[in-house]
Amino acid sequence: MRRQIMKLFITTKNLDYIRNTQEIELLTKECGGCRPDIIASSAGKYPARMAHVIRKLITCRFSAYDEIFVGFAPQLIIPFFEGKFRRYRNDGGKVTIDFFISVYDTLVNDRKKIKKGSVPASVAAWLDKRTISLADNVVVDTKAHGEYFTENFGLSRDKMQVLYLEADKSVYYPHTVKRAEEDADKRIILYFASMLPLQGVETVLEAAKLMKDDKNIIFKIIGPVKNKVIQDNIRYIDWLPQDRLSDAIADANLCLAGHFNGEIGKACRTIPGKAYIYRAMHKPVILGDNPANRELFDESMDGIGFCRMSDAKSLKAAIEDMLAKQ
Repeated sequence: MRRQIMKLFITTKNLDYIRNTQEIELLTKECGGCRPDIIASSAGKYPARMAHVIRKLITCRFSAYDEIFVGFAPQLIIPFFEGKFRRYRNDGGKVTIDFFISVYDTLVNDRKKIKKGSVPASVAAWLDKRTISLADNVVVDTKAHGEYFTENFGLSRDKMQVLYLEADKSVYYPHTVKRAEEDADKRIILYFASMLPLQGVETVLEAAKLMKDDKNIIFKIIGPVKNKVIQDNIRYIDWLPQDRLSDAIADANLCLAGHFNGEIGKACRTIPGKAYIYRAMHKPVILGDNPANRELFDESMDGIGFCRMSDAKSLKAAIEDMLAKQ
């Protein structure tokens, strides 16, 4: 009888995170329907999840597995267990990582938490490079992101595998909701985000300001906006649980995906997760015109529009064009 392939999945992110569920499903298929063993934590706070995962890794017997897949932020796991991972690989085991984000790119270029050329920046770059060097396979979210990791952190193209995100179709699927009476004759333009700098909510707000005299349009902006523009055609919602977010998307005439900040390189190398959600719900979408989005989308596809990044006038024109087609 053929021996059952055994795999271990490690993550410090909550298990219902879409990237985790996607990768666990993929590993399950590769094992002929057998779910991998999982080291993760359900704790609400990230430090508590990290502590739990570390305790489990200390006692885990790697030799029981044919492959170890380290999900979200492998830089916080692999370099600190380098000896254990190196011995495992030397004994014939395979290590796969999801290099979804670069610690250096996120902290130095995206969120600007540490200064370029500083000692902390050098440590962040070392974590990225070391983690890649200790993996047999490196999963990335776009080809553009993979090329960036190749050029900056020594990722071999032979190691690289592109795995695009997917929406959770048990939550995000085409459906209709009853619209509020006061909005019956309005065109609703929806944007949701965690409001990270690369997402470019400022461009969305500036486009809304340019359209302030259009009484037939409502911008619904969901997420923690700091510098709100107050005008009649903008409505803010701090946040929604996924089922209510799905209903809000279902009610929209047009959805804005982005990313819209053209000043941050990472915004041009990633496809926003909301783009997958909108498409799963069959909604018209406006994307920032960049190499990552062009990997999967183009203007010939129904319900797809582009605008120049960091350009509110271009976004306004795209909105008007998309609404005119409806």
